[in-house]
Amino acid sequence: MRIKQSIEKVPGGLMVVPLMLGALINTIDQMHIPFIMNILQALGAAPNADGNYEMLMIGGFTEELFKTGALTLIGLFLFCAGSQMDLRVGGRALKKGILLTTSKYLTGLAVGLLFGYFFDPMNGLLGLSTIAIIAAMTNGNGGMYAALTGQYGNRSDVGAVSVLSLNDGPFLTLMALGMMGSSFPVIAFIAVLLPIGIGMLLGNLDPEIRDFLRPGELLPVPFFAFALGAGMNLANFFNPDVVGAGVLLGVMTVVLTGGVGILVFKLFKEKSQIAPVAEASTAGNAAATPAAIAAAATVAANSGMMSAAEAQSYHDIVNIATAQISLATLTTAVLCPIAVILMDKYQRSKGIDGKQE
Repeated sequence: MRIKQSIEKVPGGLMVVPLMLGALINTIDQMHIPFIMNILQALGAAPNADGNYEMLMIGGFTEELFKTGALTLIGLFLFCAGSQMDLRVGGRALKKGILLTTSKYLTGLAVGLLFGYFFDPMNGLLGLSTIAIIAAMTNGNGGMYAALTGQYGNRSDVGAVSVLSLNDGPFLTLMALGMMGSSFPVIAFIAVLLPIGIGMLLGNLDPEIRDFLRPGELLPVPFFAFALGAGMNLANFFNPDVVGAGVLLGVMTVVLTGGVGILVFKLFKEKSQIAPVAEASTAGNAAATPAAIAAAATVAANSGMMSAAEAQSYHDIVNIATAQISLATLTTAVLCPIAVILMDKYQRSKGIDGKQE
């Protein structure tokens, strides 16, 4: 059976398919079907706090891995992703990486700020939140970027992916929320950044450690995706607001972050615009950001820098924001390659070969 190949045919499949599967099983659990609960009871499973029996709440390694282990697995992913951030990139690639990362982040931040000003930042237009907007618009799909620039771009375009790795994970989103007035203590930033920082340090000190940890940039993704889905109801994905918000997020990411990136590249005299268009996507792992932000909010509440009610508001939007970002991932996975192909045709009509430095 070619299970992996089938999953990878779905845009962002390694994130989206396990997420949906976890949500499906959790939805069945929440229906409390007597037949299933009777089997679990007969097998000796313990009831949950509500007195019901659930397939993913049977204790042991199963519950820890598939139900409650999302944050640990996300931490492992961030550690391994940090180890792949090469500080010794070439000058041209470094320049492009900085331009792409900065323009994408500032665009997502600006849209998030404007949204929070005009709408409810936690549950505004179409149920969108500033967390969902910033996470989706600032975190690009590195694998897609590398594939598209490898086919249509030049060597420095591809090399910029080392710098783009800096936007992996929740740190930039957390920093943006701090700018917008949320009171996160320094320790909350350290708690998010430390796995990335240690991974980066080790990966740059020893290339063999970087090679050893490289599989960890991908391997934990389907596992934390399933665990995130196991806290969601499948109905989230069929909510018209969620569908509309996810598609809108995807379109905004392609149009706005791609458009601003093109303007920045032109401002800095770069002939080819393939790279900024190739980066105008949403990474599948961005769906993990709301859960990580909620964990940071818990740290802030425990330290007294955030009220329990404010921290709870972050927890309350995790499921819907995760679903919206997942749908944005699917949307950009379709639109971004099309945009790159159109840009390549346009450039060639103007005598510009994107493969030339």
